[in-house]
Amino acid sequence: MSKFQARNSGGKLCGQNTGMNSLQGIRILDLSRVLAGPWCTQTLADLGADVIKIERPGAGDDTRSWGPPFLQDNAGHETHEAAYYLGTNRNKRSVTCDISQPAGQSLIRELALHCDVFVENFKVGDMARYGLDYASLKALNPRLVYCSVTGFGQTGPYADRAGYDYAIQGMGGLMSITGERDDLGGGPQKVGVAVADLMTGMYATVGILAALRHAEKTGEGQQVDMALLDTQVAMLANLGANYLVNGKVPTRVGNAHQNIVPYQVFEVASHSDGTKDHLILAVGNDSQYAKFCVVAGVPELASNPLFTKNRDRVLNRAQLVPMLEAVMKTRNKTDWLAALEAAKVPCGAINHLGEVFADPQIEARSMVTHWQHPLNDGLRLVSSPLKLSATPVRIDLPPPLLGQHTEDVLRSVLNYSAAQITSLKINEVI
Repeated sequence: MSKFQARNSGGKLCGQNTGMNSLQGIRILDLSRVLAGPWCTQTLADLGADVIKIERPGAGDDTRSWGPPFLQDNAGHETHEAAYYLGTNRNKRSVTCDISQPAGQSLIRELALHCDVFVENFKVGDMARYGLDYASLKALNPRLVYCSVTGFGQTGPYADRAGYDYAIQGMGGLMSITGERDDLGGGPQKVGVAVADLMTGMYATVGILAALRHAEKTGEGQQVDMALLDTQVAMLANLGANYLVNGKVPTRVGNAHQNIVPYQVFEVASHSDGTKDHLILAVGNDSQYAKFCVVAGVPELASNPLFTKNRDRVLNRAQLVPMLEAVMKTRNKTDWLAALEAAKVPCGAINHLGEVFADPQIEARSMVTHWQHPLNDGLRLVSSPLKLSATPVRIDLPPPLLGQHTEDVLRSVLNYSAAQITSLKINEVI
């Protein structure tokens, strides 16, 4: 069995993919770190691209130290591999290179000649100081797709600022619409994961694939300019459209929906020990609402002209929701979920992560993979959600140790000799 084989959540060995991957033959030089850039390149790596991750010698990606928790080795000892890093860097090869040194910059330029995509998330201007900006690399490799990920983009009055997900969630409006209603003692809340980073990574993936298609047709690369703030504003979706259409600033509504009623969390009958319990009711149209009212034993709330249509339910939310809150407390979560699912009324439990990863649907969809990491041959990671019938995602390279593939890449890609590699080591370039 290969050192890098993986198996799905059921324990079955998956091993190295034997068929063609979607992006097989595409090589990506990844100078990004933390989350937005690495999330993008991990998706591309899953799809088959050869991602060469460039890291600082001795330190590596910042997230390698973002713990606890840290991976334990086979003997149960804590390692220096943070879970944060492990969850963002599968299927990549790690090469150490000090780009502050001229020799390191030269090495990156050499590698760029052999790559289709270059990804970086340095502050605006940093790459130009190193001679690694788009204009410099385009002169060497006109087909290169060059993706820059920053907080505010390459242009505009904020371009020189550093941008972080938390601040972007605030600046981009997300925290003004996330959290409990102010009249109930609420206030601005960030989302539990770094959604601006994650979505910027996903948009960057789409932009890179589009640019690769263009390069394939024309032989010409281009720069993909991704900004966290741009992405956060785009993510406002229906609420952004609401504001632009009617000019009214939306407020926080807690777990309710701005445009649909009833579409929120409801408290249900408590456990026998008095512990409160909740479920999600997600009625998306008038037909579902009528079905819900039948299941709930309040058909009169469906025929009442104040509540028959969603438009009316939104306008009369303050009258309807308290009545529904009282009804929902008459049964426990198990009874509600069974009855609502039988009637095909959208609903759902609110699971903690232990329940998520024990869910039979999650297991059936192989959303956990087991990797033979060099330090722990039972590493479990969340899987890619991409399910492609003809070109499945890769599951062959666990998140790499720092510099694990440096010598291999220099030999196989650049044909470096042992003497050249030794010289770079002596001079602390790699």
